[in-house]
Amino acid sequence: MNTEKILRLFKKGDASLAATLRRLKDLPYKDMGFARIDNHRCLRRGFPEVIFGKGKTAGDIARIAGKMISREGVLLVTHAEKAAYLKLKRAFPGVKYEERAKLIYLARRERSSAPDKGMVLIVTAGTSDIPVALEARVTLEVMGDKVETLFDVGVAGLHRLLDKRRLLEKAAVIIVVAGMEGALASVVSGLVSKPVVAVPTSVGYGASFKGIAPLLTMLNSCSPGVAVVNIDNGFGAGYFASMINR
Repeated sequence: MNTEKILRLFKKGDASLAATLRRLKDLPYKDMGFARIDNHRCLRRGFPEVIFGKGKTAGDIARIAGKMISREGVLLVTHAEKAAYLKLKRAFPGVKYEERAKLIYLARRERSSAPDKGMVLIVTAGTSDIPVALEARVTLEVMGDKVETLFDVGVAGLHRLLDKRRLLEKAAVIIVVAGMEGALASVVSGLVSKPVVAVPTSVGYGASFKGIAPLLTMLNSCSPGVAVVNIDNGFGAGYFASMINR
């Protein structure tokens, strides 16, 4: 619950002074001892803090996530194992898990997306890039964006991409997810007038250096209007695309 909602509840008489003070006490962050939840993140960035699950125990994730759900009504946990999801779901049955992308999430029942908000298209070079693309897709959906996908249209068979020109033109922002040599981002950017967010993946043989090769290709793109996020960072791409779309 953000500051505005807290004050509106008090003004309407739906919350006592004591309850209002308790809620305001947790601003700007909630100190849990082992973690400090940034309760002002939504005010600054338009979306609550996202939990990075790797390195945290299932219990830690459940405790932090429970506080965030109770306050914000929305949740996104990246790089989370299924054990954390199962533990959290016992307390919050509405929570969902995207297994291939390792995401725990809960979207708001009422989407805040404006009617005129554009569509974000996620394009992958191959099917092996789909887990990273799914991370971007869930991130966008939880943030209230309209999303479509176009999978397995890499440069080894360029006719598959050219056949979908109408879909490319329909998008407001395009996320391109590619491993191997990472050339697809430049190709897509050269075909459209939309901003492109490029995501290098760790998919590829030895000389791709676990994503370094596509990362460098994307950074050296000769097509203007391409922004590049870190290797396998579908979340970062989805978040950035949502901010552009907003």
